[in-house]
Amino acid sequence: MTGEFEAAPGRLDVVVAQRLGVPRADAQRAIAAGLVLVDGRPRPKSFRLAGGERIEADLATAAELEPEASPVPVRHEDPFLLVVSKPAGLPTHPTESRRTGTLVNRLLGMGVDLSGLGGPLRPGIVHRLDAGTSGLLVVAKDDETHEALARMFRRHEVDRRYLALVRGTVEHDRFEVDAPLGRRGGRIRVHTATGKAATTAFEVRERFERATLLEAAPRTGRTHQIRVHLSAVGHPILGDRAYGGGGDEAKALGLERPFLHSWRLSFTHPRTGERVKVDDPLPPDLAGPLERLRAGLGTA
Repeated sequence: MTGEFEAAPGRLDVVVAQRLGVPRADAQRAIAAGLVLVDGRPRPKSFRLAGGERIEADLATAAELEPEASPVPVRHEDPFLLVVSKPAGLPTHPTESRRTGTLVNRLLGMGVDLSGLGGPLRPGIVHRLDAGTSGLLVVAKDDETHEALARMFRRHEVDRRYLALVRGTVEHDRFEVDAPLGRRGGRIRVHTATGKAATTAFEVRERFERATLLEAAPRTGRTHQIRVHLSAVGHPILGDRAYGGGGDEAKALGLERPFLHSWRLSFTHPRTGERVKVDDPLPPDLAGPLERLRAGLGTA
Protein backbone atom coordinates (compact mmCIF):
# COMPACT_ATOMS: atom_id res chain seq x y z
CA MET A 1 0.00 0.00 0.00
CA THR A 2 1.36 3.41 -0.95
CA GLY A 3 0.17 6.89 -0.26
CA GLU A 4 1.05 10.57 -0.32
CA PHE A 5 -0.89 12.93 1.90
CA GLU A 6 -0.83 15.98 4.15
CA ALA A 7 -0.23 15.04 7.76
CA ALA A 8 -2.54 15.61 10.66
CA PRO A 9 -0.94 16.49 14.01
CA GLY A 10 0.35 13.59 16.10
CA ARG A 11 2.93 10.79 16.24
CA LEU A 12 4.20 9.72 12.84
CA ASP A 13 3.35 6.02 13.23
CA VAL A 14 -0.15 6.76 14.51
CA VAL A 15 -0.89 9.26 11.76
CA VAL A 16 0.33 6.92 8.99
CA ALA A 17 -1.60 3.94 10.38
CA GLN A 18 -4.83 5.92 10.70
CA ARG A 19 -4.60 7.60 7.31
CA LEU A 20 -3.76 4.39 5.39
CA GLY A 21 -5.99 2.14 7.46
CA VAL A 22 -3.23 -0.31 8.40
CA PRO A 23 -2.13 -1.78 11.76
CA ARG A 24 0.22 0.46 13.67
CA ALA A 25 2.87 -2.28 13.69
CA ASP A 26 2.89 -2.26 9.86
CA ALA A 27 3.39 1.49 9.84
CA GLN A 28 6.23 1.14 12.33
CA ARG A 29 8.01 -1.49 10.24
CA ALA A 30 7.78 0.70 7.14
CA ILE A 31 9.13 3.69 9.10
CA ALA A 32 12.03 1.61 10.45
CA ALA A 33 12.85 0.49 6.90
CA GLY A 34 13.02 4.12 5.70
CA LEU A 35 9.90 3.77 3.56
CA VAL A 36 8.03 6.68 5.12
CA LEU A 37 9.25 10.21 4.40
CA VAL A 38 8.27 13.46 6.10
CA ASP A 39 8.84 16.37 3.73
CA GLY A 40 11.30 14.14 1.89
CA ARG A 41 13.22 12.97 4.96
CA PRO A 42 13.01 9.74 7.02
CA ARG A 43 11.94 10.27 10.61
CA PRO A 44 11.57 7.95 13.64
CA LYS A 45 8.17 6.50 14.41
CA SER A 46 7.81 8.76 17.48
CA PHE A 47 8.41 11.94 15.45
CA ARG A 48 5.82 14.57 16.38
CA LEU A 49 3.99 15.99 13.40
CA ALA A 50 2.74 19.55 13.72
CA GLY A 51 0.26 19.06 10.89
CA GLY A 52 0.59 20.02 7.25
CA GLU A 53 3.78 18.07 6.49
CA ARG A 54 3.91 16.08 3.26
CA ILE A 55 3.98 12.34 3.99
CA GLU A 56 5.14 9.79 1.43
CA ALA A 57 4.57 6.18 2.51
CA ASP A 58 5.37 2.98 0.62
CA LEU A 59 4.09 0.10 2.73
CA ALA A 60 3.96 -2.21 -0.26
CA THR A 61 7.76 -2.32 -0.39
CA ALA A 62 8.03 -3.30 3.27
CA ALA A 63 7.44 -7.02 2.96
CA GLU A 64 4.78 -7.61 5.56
CA LEU A 65 5.33 -10.52 7.90
CA GLU A 66 2.45 -12.86 8.52
CA PRO A 67 1.32 -13.29 12.15
CA GLU A 68 1.18 -16.94 13.19
CA ALA A 69 -1.21 -18.38 15.72
CA SER A 70 1.16 -20.53 17.80
CA PRO A 71 2.08 -18.52 20.92
CA VAL A 72 5.34 -19.01 22.78
CA PRO A 73 5.64 -19.13 26.59
CA VAL A 74 6.16 -15.72 28.21
CA ARG A 75 8.35 -15.86 31.33
CA HIS A 76 8.34 -12.11 32.05
CA GLU A 77 6.45 -9.15 30.63
CA ASP A 78 6.16 -5.46 31.46
CA PRO A 79 5.28 -2.32 29.43
CA PHE A 80 8.78 -2.16 27.90
CA LEU A 81 9.97 -5.70 27.19
CA LEU A 82 9.21 -9.36 27.53
CA VAL A 83 11.27 -12.50 28.02
CA VAL A 84 10.03 -15.53 26.10
CA SER A 85 10.99 -19.18 25.93
CA LYS A 86 11.90 -20.02 22.32
CA PRO A 87 11.21 -23.62 21.34
CA ALA A 88 13.97 -25.62 19.67
CA GLY A 89 13.67 -25.77 15.89
CA LEU A 90 12.23 -22.26 15.65
CA PRO A 91 14.41 -19.60 13.94
CA THR A 92 14.48 -16.31 15.82
CA HIS A 93 13.55 -14.01 12.93
CA PRO A 94 12.67 -14.09 9.21
CA THR A 95 15.15 -13.57 6.40
CA GLU A 96 14.67 -12.35 2.84
CA SER A 97 14.11 -15.93 1.69
CA ARG A 98 12.15 -17.23 4.71
CA ARG A 99 9.35 -15.04 6.03
CA THR A 100 7.30 -17.55 8.01
CA GLY A 101 7.81 -20.08 10.78
CA THR A 102 9.88 -17.87 13.10
CA LEU A 103 9.64 -16.49 16.61
CA VAL A 104 8.85 -13.03 15.20
CA ASN A 105 5.84 -14.40 13.30
CA ARG A 106 4.54 -15.93 16.51
CA LEU A 107 5.09 -12.72 18.47
CA LEU A 108 3.10 -10.83 15.84
CA GLY A 109 0.35 -13.42 16.19
CA MET A 110 0.33 -12.79 19.94
CA GLY A 111 -0.31 -9.09 19.32
CA VAL A 112 2.92 -8.00 21.00
CA ASP A 113 4.15 -4.45 20.37
CA LEU A 114 7.63 -4.72 18.85
CA SER A 115 10.34 -2.09 18.42
CA GLY A 116 11.29 -1.06 14.91
CA LEU A 117 15.05 -0.64 15.36
CA GLY A 118 15.80 -4.16 14.18
CA GLY A 119 14.31 -3.39 10.78
CA PRO A 120 11.31 -4.94 9.02
CA LEU A 121 12.59 -8.54 9.36
CA ARG A 122 13.74 -8.30 13.00
CA PRO A 123 11.19 -6.22 14.90
CA GLY A 124 11.85 -6.36 18.62
CA ILE A 125 14.85 -8.68 18.28
CA VAL A 126 17.83 -7.52 20.35
CA HIS A 127 19.73 -10.82 20.38
CA ARG A 128 19.10 -14.28 18.97
CA LEU A 129 19.38 -17.99 19.64
CA ASP A 130 20.33 -20.65 17.10
CA ALA A 131 17.29 -22.40 15.64
CA GLY A 132 18.28 -25.63 17.41
CA THR A 133 18.75 -23.96 20.80
CA SER A 134 15.83 -23.55 23.17
CA GLY A 135 15.26 -21.13 26.01
CA LEU A 136 15.12 -17.53 27.10
CA LEU A 137 15.27 -14.56 24.79
CA VAL A 138 14.50 -10.90 25.59
CA VAL A 139 12.34 -8.87 23.18
CA ALA A 140 11.99 -5.06 23.11
CA LYS A 141 8.58 -3.45 22.76
CA ASP A 142 9.77 0.06 21.85
CA ASP A 143 12.79 1.71 20.29
CA GLU A 144 14.14 3.32 23.45
CA THR A 145 14.15 0.00 25.29
CA HIS A 146 15.66 -1.76 22.26
CA GLU A 147 18.51 0.74 22.06
CA ALA A 148 19.20 0.47 25.81
CA LEU A 149 19.17 -3.34 25.74
CA ALA A 150 21.48 -3.41 22.73
CA ARG A 151 23.97 -1.26 24.66
CA MET A 152 23.73 -3.63 27.61
CA PHE A 153 24.48 -6.64 25.42
CA ARG A 154 27.43 -4.85 23.82
CA ARG A 155 28.80 -4.05 27.29
CA HIS A 156 28.17 -7.63 28.50
CA GLU A 157 25.77 -6.39 31.19
CA VAL A 158 23.21 -9.14 30.58
CA ASP A 159 24.02 -12.36 32.46
CA ARG A 160 23.12 -15.33 30.23
CA ARG A 161 23.37 -18.91 31.48
CA TYR A 162 22.99 -22.05 29.38
CA LEU A 163 22.85 -25.74 30.25
CA ALA A 164 24.88 -28.02 27.99
CA LEU A 165 25.33 -31.78 28.17
CA VAL A 166 28.71 -32.64 26.71
CA ARG A 167 30.58 -35.79 25.76
CA GLY A 168 33.22 -37.09 28.13
CA THR A 169 34.42 -36.37 31.64
CA VAL A 170 35.36 -32.72 32.07
CA GLU A 171 38.52 -32.44 34.16
CA HIS A 172 38.00 -29.15 36.01
CA ASP A 173 34.92 -28.05 37.98
CA ARG A 174 35.34 -24.53 36.60
CA PHE A 175 37.19 -23.42 33.50
CA GLU A 176 37.16 -20.74 30.80
CA VAL A 177 37.65 -20.93 27.06
CA ASP A 178 39.13 -17.80 25.47
CA ALA A 179 39.39 -18.52 21.75
CA PRO A 180 38.69 -16.12 18.84
CA LEU A 181 36.07 -17.29 16.36
CA GLY A 182 35.69 -16.76 12.63
CA ARG A 183 33.72 -18.19 9.74
CA ARG A 184 35.21 -20.56 7.20
CA GLY A 185 32.69 -21.45 4.53
CA GLY A 186 29.43 -22.26 6.30
CA ARG A 187 31.10 -23.21 9.60
CA ILE A 188 32.36 -21.29 12.61
CA ARG A 189 35.91 -22.19 13.64
CA VAL A 190 38.54 -21.12 16.15
CA HIS A 191 40.71 -18.59 14.31
CA THR A 192 43.55 -17.53 16.57
CA ALA A 193 45.02 -14.96 14.20
CA THR A 194 42.03 -13.34 12.53
CA GLY A 195 38.94 -14.35 14.53
CA LYS A 196 36.86 -12.11 16.75
CA ALA A 197 37.45 -12.32 20.50
CA ALA A 198 35.19 -14.84 22.23
CA THR A 199 35.16 -16.00 25.85
CA THR A 200 32.93 -18.49 27.66
CA ALA A 201 33.04 -19.52 31.33
CA PHE A 202 31.94 -23.04 32.28
CA GLU A 203 31.00 -24.75 35.53
CA VAL A 204 30.23 -28.43 36.10
CA ARG A 205 26.68 -29.00 37.31
CA GLU A 206 26.54 -32.80 37.25
CA ARG A 207 28.90 -35.63 36.32
CA PHE A 208 28.11 -38.96 34.66
CA GLU A 209 30.32 -41.84 33.55
CA ARG A 210 30.86 -40.58 30.00
CA ALA A 211 29.04 -37.23 29.95
CA THR A 212 29.02 -33.98 31.90
CA LEU A 213 26.28 -31.41 32.45
CA LEU A 214 27.76 -27.90 32.29
CA GLU A 215 26.51 -24.40 32.90
CA ALA A 216 27.89 -22.02 30.29
CA ALA A 217 28.15 -18.25 30.71
CA PRO A 218 29.20 -16.56 27.44
CA ARG A 219 31.06 -13.31 28.01
CA THR A 220 30.69 -12.41 24.33
CA GLY A 221 27.94 -13.19 21.84
CA ARG A 222 29.52 -14.76 18.77
CA THR A 223 27.59 -17.09 16.47
CA HIS A 224 27.73 -20.73 17.72
CA GLN A 225 30.14 -19.59 20.44
CA ILE A 226 29.32 -22.16 23.14
CA ARG A 227 29.11 -25.01 20.65
CA VAL A 228 32.44 -24.26 18.99
CA HIS A 229 34.28 -23.59 22.26
CA LEU A 230 33.18 -26.92 23.72
CA SER A 231 34.07 -28.77 20.54
CA ALA A 232 37.49 -27.10 20.54
CA VAL A 233 38.33 -28.43 24.02
CA GLY A 234 37.25 -31.97 23.15
CA HIS A 235 33.82 -31.95 24.80
CA PRO A 236 31.24 -31.35 22.04
CA ILE A 237 27.62 -30.92 22.99
CA LEU A 238 25.76 -34.21 22.69
CA GLY A 239 23.35 -34.14 19.79
CA ASP A 240 25.31 -31.40 17.99
CA ARG A 241 26.11 -33.16 14.72
CA ALA A 242 27.63 -30.01 13.18
CA TYR A 243 30.39 -29.80 15.79
CA GLY A 244 31.13 -33.43 16.63
CA GLY A 245 28.43 -34.26 19.16
CA GLY A 246 26.39 -36.72 17.12
CA GLY A 247 26.79 -40.46 16.97
CA ASP A 248 25.73 -43.44 19.05
CA GLU A 249 25.83 -41.71 22.44
CA ALA A 250 23.37 -39.02 21.37
CA LYS A 251 21.16 -41.62 19.68
CA ALA A 252 21.13 -43.79 22.81
CA LEU A 253 19.79 -40.85 24.79
CA GLY A 254 17.18 -40.00 22.17
CA LEU A 255 18.67 -36.58 21.42
CA GLU A 256 17.42 -35.12 18.15
CA ARG A 257 19.19 -31.78 18.52
CA PRO A 258 22.05 -30.21 20.52
CA PHE A 259 21.55 -30.40 24.29
CA LEU A 260 21.82 -26.63 24.73
CA HIS A 261 19.23 -24.57 26.60
CA SER A 262 19.23 -20.90 27.63
CA TRP A 263 17.93 -21.42 31.16
CA ARG A 264 18.57 -18.10 32.93
CA LEU A 265 18.65 -14.39 32.04
CA SER A 266 19.34 -11.68 34.58
CA PHE A 267 19.86 -7.96 34.05
CA THR A 268 19.05 -4.54 35.41
CA HIS A 269 15.91 -3.29 33.67
CA PRO A 270 16.99 -0.46 31.34
CA ARG A 271 13.84 1.60 32.00
CA THR A 272 12.85 0.87 35.61
CA GLY A 273 16.21 0.09 37.19
CA GLU A 274 14.78 -3.04 38.81
CA ARG A 275 16.62 -6.37 38.71
CA VAL A 276 15.05 -8.90 36.35
CA LYS A 277 15.94 -12.58 36.84
CA VAL A 278 14.13 -15.22 34.79
CA ASP A 279 14.60 -19.00 34.78
CA ASP A 280 13.30 -21.50 32.23
CA PRO A 281 13.16 -25.26 32.98
CA LEU A 282 14.54 -27.79 30.55
CA PRO A 283 12.00 -28.73 27.85
CA PRO A 284 10.88 -32.40 27.67
CA ASP A 285 13.20 -33.27 24.76
CA LEU A 286 16.19 -32.44 26.98
CA ALA A 287 14.81 -33.31 30.40
CA GLY A 288 14.03 -36.86 29.22
CA PRO A 289 17.58 -37.70 28.11
CA LEU A 290 18.98 -36.20 31.31
CA GLU A 291 16.72 -38.42 33.39
CA ARG A 292 17.92 -41.43 31.37
CA LEU A 293 21.48 -40.57 32.36
CA ARG A 294 20.53 -40.20 36.01
CA ALA A 295 18.86 -43.60 35.85
CA GLY A 296 22.05 -45.17 34.51
CA LEU A 297 20.91 -45.48 30.92
CA GLY A 298 22.35 -44.12 27.67
CA THR A 299 25.96 -42.98 27.85
CA ALA A 300 26.37 -43.49 31.59
